[in-house]
Amino acid sequence: MAELEAEGIDVIRQAAGQFDRMGLLFSGGKDSVVVLELARRAFAPAPPPVELLHIDTGHNFPEVIEFRDRVAAEEGVRLHIARVQDWIDRGELAERADGSRNRLQTVPLVETIAERGYDALLGGARRDEEKARAKERVFSVRDPFGGWDPRRQRPELWGLYNGRHAPGENIRVFPISNWTEADVWAYIAARGLALPAIYYAHEREVFARDGMWLAPGDWGGPREGERLVTRRVRYRTVGDMSCTGAVESEAADIAAVQAELRRSRLTERGATRADDRLSESAMEDRKKEGYF
Repeated sequence: MAELEAEGIDVIRQAAGQFDRMGLLFSGGKDSVVVLELARRAFAPAPPPVELLHIDTGHNFPEVIEFRDRVAAEEGVRLHIARVQDWIDRGELAERADGSRNRLQTVPLVETIAERGYDALLGGARRDEEKARAKERVFSVRDPFGGWDPRRQRPELWGLYNGRHAPGENIRVFPISNWTEADVWAYIAARGLALPAIYYAHEREVFARDGMWLAPGDWGGPREGERLVTRRVRYRTVGDMSCTGAVESEAADIAAVQAELRRSRLTERGATRADDRLSESAMEDRKKEGYF
């Protein structure tokens, strides 16, 4: 664990030495919480020289938004929120028939990068999340439209990262790229990090769709014929309520979550994210469009 922490801190420090204005993609989820903790440790006792950025779909879990705002209220933390609803209200984006706004985050993200002048964004992507993530470099080059091309990624030898970029381009930096879901939970336990309550088992009204337990909400669920039931569940990942499923669980604390993960044979996104089930290349296609 100490080696992974040291690697993550080194990545962040190398990024700070190469870029003028960094943001940190902060959803309030466990991976972004870990990246924020690494950034704090990288620059302590000074506050980290990054602004938190959340692309808010408007369909987020209330517990996660409450947690995000609590973090933002801490001393030395700056948060910028780009709300998808603003783009919809201006007629620049349209609601999807399935009610999901997950894919609608790309335009607000790319435009906010340009507006805020970020030349680098720290993110919490891990290579064990999904197949397209495994193609990423730690420093991921993105074109002026946020697009990702695996053929343009650079070699990363001896822990040295190349942040050179042309005007308009930006770099996504992934300090926990070599971590696993189990590593993240081990770090959360070791550092005593707080998380939104939905990561732990709790009673919740849910309904079944496409093999997942989804939470009801104004995004459009449940549909006719989908029955609300109460289950004891937790979430392995957080995102738009329309595409993030819960798993039935009794894991109410960190130790129980870790034990549950040791028994699991499904990745967190494969088990609980409907947007990654659309096709074999769903995530890769979104990344090429400018997604996280």
